[in-house]
Amino acid sequence: MRDNRYSRRRFLASTAAAGTTVTVLGTAATLPGVSPAAAAGAAESGTDSTTSAAFGPVTVKPADRRYSDLVWGTNRRWVGTPDSVRLVGSAEQVVAAVQEAVSAGKQIAVRSGGHCYEDFVTSDDVRIVIDMSCMDKVSYDPGRRAFAIEPGARLGDVYRRLYKGWGVTIPGGTCPTVGAGGHIVGGGYGALSRLHGLTVDHLYGIELVVVDKSGTAKKITATREDSDPNRELLWAHTGAGGGNFGVITKYWMRTPGALGTDPGKLLPQPPSEVIVSTVTWSWDKMTEAAFSTVLRNYGQWCQDNSAADSPYAGLFSQLKPTHKSAGSFSMTTQIDAAAPDASRLLDDFLAAVNKGSGVDYRVDDRRTISWLHAVAYWPGFTAPDTTTRFKAKSAYMRKGFPDAQLKAFYKHLTRDDFDGPASIVMITSYGGKINTVAPGDTAVPQRDSVIKLHYISFWQNASDDDRHLSWIREFYQEVYAATGGVPKPGDVNDGCFINYADGDLNSSQWNGSGVPWYELYFKGGYRRLQTVKAQWDPKNVFRHAQSIQLP
Repeated sequence: MRDNRYSRRRFLASTAAAGTTVTVLGTAATLPGVSPAAAAGAAESGTDSTTSAAFGPVTVKPADRRYSDLVWGTNRRWVGTPDSVRLVGSAEQVVAAVQEAVSAGKQIAVRSGGHCYEDFVTSDDVRIVIDMSCMDKVSYDPGRRAFAIEPGARLGDVYRRLYKGWGVTIPGGTCPTVGAGGHIVGGGYGALSRLHGLTVDHLYGIELVVVDKSGTAKKITATREDSDPNRELLWAHTGAGGGNFGVITKYWMRTPGALGTDPGKLLPQPPSEVIVSTVTWSWDKMTEAAFSTVLRNYGQWCQDNSAADSPYAGLFSQLKPTHKSAGSFSMTTQIDAAAPDASRLLDDFLAAVNKGSGVDYRVDDRRTISWLHAVAYWPGFTAPDTTTRFKAKSAYMRKGFPDAQLKAFYKHLTRDDFDGPASIVMITSYGGKINTVAPGDTAVPQRDSVIKLHYISFWQNASDDDRHLSWIREFYQEVYAATGGVPKPGDVNDGCFINYADGDLNSSQWNGSGVPWYELYFKGGYRRLQTVKAQWDPKNVFRHAQSIQLP
């Protein structure tokens, strides 16, 4: 039995700070940033002065014992060496941090949940990291008739607070520890997206710290209101990834067309209960023909059932073939337990995927549980594994798998020269409500895809970097050999997903398609994004290896 350090990967493969006031022995003791009068007043009134002042700012430098915990995220491949990490608790503190960096000529990066796949926050050029993790409030803003989510809030907490407070949710991802900051702005998706679309389809507005042409940092807002002069800036944040235009300090979420002032009707209402299932195929008796049949069936099912009005719109699934060294691979599903014929629909789906394969699957789990438990309490994601290293890639598909892609899948998942039990492709059912939005309405242009793929390999030791990187790169290149080693937009494929950032797309060694990385992500919308960049970040303060470039 493997030790518990592998729990996070097994799940994927199966899927007191400055500026506060403290009370010491009944006497208010003031820390920098809080006046003695305010502290005394709090003590006399009997209020809890700990909560009366905003968190931060806190500056952590290399000599600070906290530094080593604040210079990396979930991927141990990327560990930064910034001059300082600034933990902030308000938009005003962000303005000050950004202004300090700009005035000193130091490059900035922003971290919320720490799930960036590449070195955008940890590269050698980055000298100040603005850590948003303590800005994690979720609230309702009656003036805007919208829900306010701060970027440091993790998805599991967002779901709990929205649902417990108002009975609503956003159709975000299935990993509870991902920060809302990067997830929302990149066009996040999840188990309710076939029913309710992407996160950005419900984005009403943002609060943002930008830097103007004079080098002055300031806080602004942008909404989707037709009368808002900053509306185009809001559009750019509906899928263009983080670190491009400024520092987002707040999101406001409200579903387009939602009327009235009842908060419970302004965002999607999730199911009360869902049926979840996990089925598993053993690699032991899996032939190439059987494997190809399962993947072909799954792709065809996604192609045939991607309409928004399909009875299967509420069924979310992920087929997750792992390298054969794992011994088996699985498929997970979720469907609204109250949907008409939900159990039968699930049975029919499972039968359709396995039809004609000649192999049996094992039902490892099938049960009805509360939706909140399903999205917020999965084990294995309570904290990042401090030894995990990984590399990931992505693709969208407009149709099911061609034979050449199936052969490449089988070849690389059964290679004897590679041992990677936590090396996996998560093949996700897509479409539905997502595809009812026009490509230009948001910065996510892939609006007729039926499948989304997430290639990823996990490992622990730096000595294994080359082996895992070679495997996933060779695998990906061969799957897309017909289009230059990447999913070039066309009849079958439709580019890549910015939230699964892949620096290889910048390199001619790994991208021979003739299509630059930015078009794989944003297609024709990239020129429009550059126009927004020129207006709102004219000094290119916010930049990284795959940021929007000035025109």
